[in-house]
Amino acid sequence: MRLFLLPISTRQSLIYCQRINQQPSEKTTYIDKITTKASATWLGWEKKESGWQKKVTDYGNKLFQRLPYEEWGLKSIPPLSARRRSDEIEGKDEVHLEFPELLIEPERVQDALKMYGSNKKQAFHSKWLIPNLPFFYLCFRAWSHWRARGGSKHLEFLLDNKLIKISPSAMLRTAYTEAMMDKKLWDLGVELDNIGSKSSTKPKIAPQETEEKLLLSQSSGKLIADCLEVPELAVEIQRAVWQVKRSLKAKEELQEEKADIESANKTHSNQ
Repeated sequence: MRLFLLPISTRQSLIYCQRINQQPSEKTTYIDKITTKASATWLGWEKKESGWQKKVTDYGNKLFQRLPYEEWGLKSIPPLSARRRSDEIEGKDEVHLEFPELLIEPERVQDALKMYGSNKKQAFHSKWLIPNLPFFYLCFRAWSHWRARGGSKHLEFLLDNKLIKISPSAMLRTAYTEAMMDKKLWDLGVELDNIGSKSSTKPKIAPQETEEKLLLSQSSGKLIADCLEVPELAVEIQRAVWQVKRSLKAKEELQEEKADIESANKTHSNQ
């Protein structure tokens, strides 16, 4: 099993699992069969040019885009079955974690893993196993939380038994170097587009040294996925970037609003 710890911003990272040693004799669970069938059906509906099926997938994908990227990452880690527990303890199924040392100090890796494989994280997903929304969506959310909780428990087991072999990845270092260069060019294009616009006349709040910063752009997902030869990783990174970007923008707008209020209060008190 191959784990990736991928920084999205200077404070947030995505964990993703690529299963590379699945045994042919390993039994497929009933839930996995249903999931595979549902995924195939969904992809088929997405390819339709029009009709109610296309509308359902368009609306559904907008909802899925808002599901926490941490949840999607944990779902990629398979639940801890008795056989998998035995194989990992005996070393038959080794677990390797790769990360870009350029952006994450080795001593911080364990902290990030413990956050994902914590009782607090498992309790959160257990709480939302009982849904209260329309049937189709609530069933998916219940299954999603169940899988995410299972992934967190598996990660906790690996950490408790020191079964994760952590190593910096030269390939990820190269991928992130290219991705961050791509983001800088994208940011430059945005700045050039903003020159002369009304928004550019509004003074910006001076960033603090400890301010959280986005490390990737939307296009980074495919770039990193192609470099690692893990195509399914692209959408996970794109979703995480979209969510973190929205979160940082909301924080920035809140800071600007507070600054405007403080400025107005100061002006009023001086009158």
